[in-house]
Amino acid sequence: MSETVNPMSVPRITKVSVNIGVGEGGERLVNAENVLELVTGVKPQRTLGRIQNRDLKVRQGAPIGCKATMRKQEDIKKFLTDAFWVRENLIPTWNFDREGNLSFGVRDYTDFPGQKYDPDIGIYGMDITVVLERPGHRVSRRRRAKGKVGMDHRVTPDESRAWFVENYGITIMEE
Repeated sequence: MSETVNPMSVPRITKVSVNIGVGEGGERLVNAENVLELVTGVKPQRTLGRIQNRDLKVRQGAPIGCKATMRKQEDIKKFLTDAFWVRENLIPTWNFDREGNLSFGVRDYTDFPGQKYDPDIGIYGMDITVVLERPGHRVSRRRRAKGKVGMDHRVTPDESRAWFVENYGITIMEE
């Protein structure tokens, strides 16, 4: 007799956020936006400085980077397969947070398959964050009838690691 699995207990990727921090506006930021659109296929959004830091020459409200959020499952699957390939399917265990999300970096966009180095653009690395949740987690974010998500319905880091190993075939390095 086969055991049935509750579909509400199966984790899934909610979104993938890709960020490039440049530290300044101008041509470097425009190049970073072009790189992000090339790699993700999503139109990027500018990120603004939240505090003023004179040492880093950052003003509050000034554009300092860009980000792209992917929510379509087929785009996410292809992008993450390529990103894990760039990382040689090796992710350290400390890249998982206590909510089960995964964050890692890629040093150079030209490492992605099909990307060539362009001297006019330069080299840009990026930070990738993958949000893994069970269905029903929207209860905590919605505007009307907001509720809490119980601890047994949240994704633990161990469950998240097992999910990524099973679905993407990556290797988790223990440290």
